[in-house]
Amino acid sequence: MRALFGVVGLVVALAIVGLVAKKQLSATRTTVPALQTATGVGTPASAPTGTVREQSQQVQQQVKQQMEGLMQQARPMPEDAAK
Repeated sequence: MRALFGVVGLVVALAIVGLVAKKQLSATRTTVPALQTATGVGTPASAPTGTVREQSQQVQQQVKQQMEGLMQQARPMPEDAAK
């Protein structure tokens, strides 16, 4: 009897996990709105054009440029307040 309750509990837990996984996977299949650039919302030059691969490469290039710009900035030096 104890083993039967154990198996039933495992099946119920598996069903719950399956339902949650199905719900999460169906939520990720929705369409993603176009990304907005930091230069402005109304600029027509930033309108998404081309294939998904081209858009992905554009986003990767933009992130790379932003990271390189941030890496070029001087790091602020902390003040020696503990004297």
